[in-house]
Amino acid sequence: MKIAITDKVHPLLINGLEEKGFTVIYDESIGNETLRELLPQLIGVIINSKIRMDKTMIDIGDQLKFIGRLGSGMEIIDVAYAHSKGIKCINTPDGNCDAVGEHAIGMLLCLANNIIKANQETKNFNWQREENRGFEIMGKTIGIIGVGHTGGALAKKLKGFDMTIFGHDKYKSQLDENLAHVQLTTTEEILKKADIISFHLPLSAETKHFANETFFESCRKGAIIINTSRGNVIDTKALVKYLENGHLGGVCLDVFENEKVNAFTEVERSLYQKLADHPKVVMTPHIAGWTKESLERIASLLLERINNVEF
Repeated sequence: MKIAITDKVHPLLINGLEEKGFTVIYDESIGNETLRELLPQLIGVIINSKIRMDKTMIDIGDQLKFIGRLGSGMEIIDVAYAHSKGIKCINTPDGNCDAVGEHAIGMLLCLANNIIKANQETKNFNWQREENRGFEIMGKTIGIIGVGHTGGALAKKLKGFDMTIFGHDKYKSQLDENLAHVQLTTTEEILKKADIISFHLPLSAETKHFANETFFESCRKGAIIINTSRGNVIDTKALVKYLENGHLGGVCLDVFENEKVNAFTEVERSLYQKLADHPKVVMTPHIAGWTKESLERIASLLLERINNVEF
């Protein structure tokens, strides 16, 4: 019984599968075309964002029992079709949620305290104190849109910052006891009251460009936007417009609408450059869930969930 793993994983996943009698094909260079050739012989495939398990791919894998996702986003898998074929779809949103929560806070603190700018200036013997006076997040109001694993993890970590924490989640009418400090409310109230808005949404037809011109126009003036979920949740053109006209007070982005920088259109390159050049923007290359601990935790959780698949 063969399982292919197409992206970097912690060795405990490979070792654990082999101990259970599976033959593991582990090759980080496997792309969609190579996987097409392998699929007919596989009972399982473990993927990350570069692979798309659509209907065609699923049909080729006529022996598949499961599709594993390293991380959370299931938009790369046609889950409904896989289920109709009796294929179990497994992901690990609880594997890197703490890493994402910490990263969102780190980006916010960097923006609030001019840390990136001040770091570079100080290293260049340029001692600028007043010019780098920041602001505290204590006493501010943050709105978390999507209070699942990652949004919930962020809210828990923010508890000690003495902030007012609003949460909105279309699919939740109440939260766990450990999130009792979060006030569930509407998107409209978040837009009206939040100094900071953080997105933790999956990508779907419903959430694409959730934050558009109307959304940003309705934000409080000076609001800060954080996105560590999926790039297409935000309309980048609208984001740049409201950042440049001063309506938004800052932006922290770990994800982008197009993350293949070498394949940018001229419009995409122009928008990206405007973000990169803006002094109130902090950018990272989709690494919010990318820690040593999350690498191991994802592997452990995925192995545990594969154990529940019937072969």
